[in-house]
Amino acid sequence: MTKRIPKTATPENISAPIVHILNYLHPVNPRIIEYFNKHIYPCNFRKGKLLLKAGEKCDHVYFILKGAIRGFVKEGGREITTWITAENEFVTSITSYDLDTPAIENMQALEDCQMLCMKFADMQELYEIEPEFNIHGRKLLQRYYRDAEGRAFIVRLTKAEYKYNYFLKMHGGLANRVPLKYIASYIGITLETLSRVRKKISLANGASKEPA
Repeated sequence: MTKRIPKTATPENISAPIVHILNYLHPVNPRIIEYFNKHIYPCNFRKGKLLLKAGEKCDHVYFILKGAIRGFVKEGGREITTWITAENEFVTSITSYDLDTPAIENMQALEDCQMLCMKFADMQELYEIEPEFNIHGRKLLQRYYRDAEGRAFIVRLTKAEYKYNYFLKMHGGLANRVPLKYIASYIGITLETLSRVRKKISLANGASKEPA
């Protein structure tokens, strides 16, 4: 499922993409960067493969260099997409890690994905030996809590057009990358309804571009 490059093949600056993102939250000191470079390694997932299966414990955090990922749960024979994300984002099952319990969600690659991986045990050690890294952890949790509020807001909207417009506001770059069935499931409408909404928006945008 996963192709991992041995740590011995890890380049010295492997953590650069992660450090670039974290620096926006709080400056990353050289000791943290050095630790990252020793404990982060690349991993690739082919389109359709699972990073995590419901019922398994999650012991890694992933950073997406290239590709898109979704989380989903199964209800009978139906899959319900719970989140979608792509490049320059972290993905994991925080509940599985925090409570040391099996994950309730599946995580699936929607495209061929290039990622950076770090074991939770290593990350926990970093929190302990570099207390400043807790600032990064807090700010990331705040950011993803805001994202969770956005997802909760979408499912509470009643009009399909409002739901899809809010999705475009949050994830506009994914609208033409992710299969529509997953977007429809994510925002809580049928695929047929989503197709009608997209057609309506497309026609409206076309009309607005016509010369007066």
